[in-house]
Amino acid sequence: MATDTVPPSDTSDTSDPSDASNRRGDGYVEPTVDVPALTELLDGRYAEVRRTVRAQLVEHAGVLVDAEEMTRPEFRDRVRDVVVEMAATGQTAMGFPTEYGGSGDIGASLAAFETLALGDLSVLVKVGVQFGLFGGAVLQLGTARHHERYLADIVSGRLMGCFAMTETGHGSNVQALGTVATYDADTGEFVVQSTRPDAWKDYIGNAAAHGEMAAVFAQLVVGGESKGVHAFLVPIRVDGQPAPGVTIEDDGLKMGLNGVDNGRLWFDDVRVPREALLNRFADVTEDGVYVSDIDNANKRFFTMLGTLVQGRVCVGGAAINASKVAITIATRYALQRRQFEATGTEEELLLDYGLHQRRLLPLLARTYAMHVAQEVVAAQVHGVFSGTLDPDADPDLARRELESRAAGTKALGTWHATRTIQECREACGGAGYLAENRFAALKADTDVFTTFEGDNHVLLQLVAKGLLTAYSSEFEEMDQLGMVRFVAGLAVETVIEKTSVHKLLERIKDALPGGDGTWDQDAGLLDPDYQLAMYRFREEHTIAGVARRLKRGIDSGLNPGTVFSQVQDHVIAAARAHLERLVLEAFVEKVATLPDGDNKVALNLLVDLHALGGIEADRAWFMEHGRLTSQRSKAISREVSSLCRKIRPLARDLVDGLAVPEAMLRAPELIGAERGSIA
Repeated sequence: MATDTVPPSDTSDTSDPSDASNRRGDGYVEPTVDVPALTELLDGRYAEVRRTVRAQLVEHAGVLVDAEEMTRPEFRDRVRDVVVEMAATGQTAMGFPTEYGGSGDIGASLAAFETLALGDLSVLVKVGVQFGLFGGAVLQLGTARHHERYLADIVSGRLMGCFAMTETGHGSNVQALGTVATYDADTGEFVVQSTRPDAWKDYIGNAAAHGEMAAVFAQLVVGGESKGVHAFLVPIRVDGQPAPGVTIEDDGLKMGLNGVDNGRLWFDDVRVPREALLNRFADVTEDGVYVSDIDNANKRFFTMLGTLVQGRVCVGGAAINASKVAITIATRYALQRRQFEATGTEEELLLDYGLHQRRLLPLLARTYAMHVAQEVVAAQVHGVFSGTLDPDADPDLARRELESRAAGTKALGTWHATRTIQECREACGGAGYLAENRFAALKADTDVFTTFEGDNHVLLQLVAKGLLTAYSSEFEEMDQLGMVRFVAGLAVETVIEKTSVHKLLERIKDALPGGDGTWDQDAGLLDPDYQLAMYRFREEHTIAGVARRLKRGIDSGLNPGTVFSQVQDHVIAAARAHLERLVLEAFVEKVATLPDGDNKVALNLLVDLHALGGIEADRAWFMEHGRLTSQRSKAISREVSSLCRKIRPLARDLVDGLAVPEAMLRAPELIGAERGSIA
């Protein structure tokens, strides 16, 4: 058990261990950051794609300004026109097959979409709805007959469409949707019906004004038997007017994203041909026989949804890029705004104040960390959907792991955006409250990211299910209650042994000083093995805690639903601990691969700040669980402040490395003179 006694090795930590001698070889020397090289590193494999999109954003920068002056219908039409113009350049079609106007590069399409988030977010979301959700549903859930008939028109923007999944009565619980599609064997048609008042499709992008067709998710009924949720292509407008049986209502003014025409859809005896079923995973024969290669209904449902995982990846990436805009504006403002006379006769720059450094620089470090974490999950998407996985890899396991990581990265990325944008707005004072300085739009437009493409807390439950079941082959067949029963049937040690974190933690602990069990007290604070061991310990401990609670609840005779409800907060904590470990791991590994030099030194400062800042933020947990003494906790806080001081002279270079185009920042009087055009 930890005590308040300072271990002998802590004396070096408490003086000023930030000379980084255990990490970089000698005394700290302030690095000179090569900004273009840093941008090239962050842009990665798709640097040219990102440069192209940034140039396009500059060309359409007027949308940011005009949005404040236009009426809502004008704004919506302007956004549609920009999206169609972008489609003509090919940048929105990169993930589609070449025969339909794309380039067949899923990784490139993700990079392009993420980069769009540096600009107007209504344009981003409109692109996501049209090409990612509607087009993605046709591509991933349809077959050749749908591809040949629709994809070229979708890719070009000639056919505008919707993704009609969400209902007022059932948001995240897609399996319980109230829209029903019943097969009529006499006519060879599906009859689509909104069966109750809360079964209308709601918040549907492109529905209120521009959409002509929708990918409608509905309960399929064949021969009087429900076959679960399937997707259908349903025309919703004919010659600009609602199609027969379709009622359309505008969702009205929203908190943000008012350039996107969100609306509601009702269906009353709407008939579509049998070929309207997106039939990659199941079909209905002309005489009314349901056929599918996937026998289990739950597995079929989750397999279908798994093909749409790119939407979650895109939302997470967009949020992280929106954070780049906010942190760039706030940092540059803090580098030119002076307040109070701290030394001499000249007022002090905001970023020279320790508290201001503490407010902004950890967010900058986390933005870098989240960028790298997003890079990992985007590469996984490309591998799974492009068929470029290791030939020895289990494709089903890879897909399940991708779904989990995509869900978790989306949750962390969108929460990071919400926190970063708010803190940066406050750090700019009254200037940050002016609409021209972008924070009003950034706050309003990104706020919904935490709940669309899945409420973040629901997504973290998906992450936890994967952790606790080790992505077993029965993964898709388990609901949350099935997961409770599964875990309760295992020994706690078995649950832990099935997770990779246990072996990783033991390996790192063996590499650290303190073989007598004091590794967490004796290791240097800037040792990446120490940092990772702390994150891995927290993950392993929380997973074991959830497993114990689930077993205890079931063993005491409680209903599985009651058990899950009682431990739900622990489930979320385990998922977050897992994801935080993945983010840090990705950041450490990325920087470790760089050649020695000033950029690596600068990025290692960000790694350390991110890692120790995370331990500091959760130090109550680490102290409660005996992994942190009060003295070492204080040493970590001093180290975080020291790292902020070291990063302070590099701040402008580090935000410039994020490569947000100057035109996307706006308000040069707020952020200072332009150093050089970034495109």
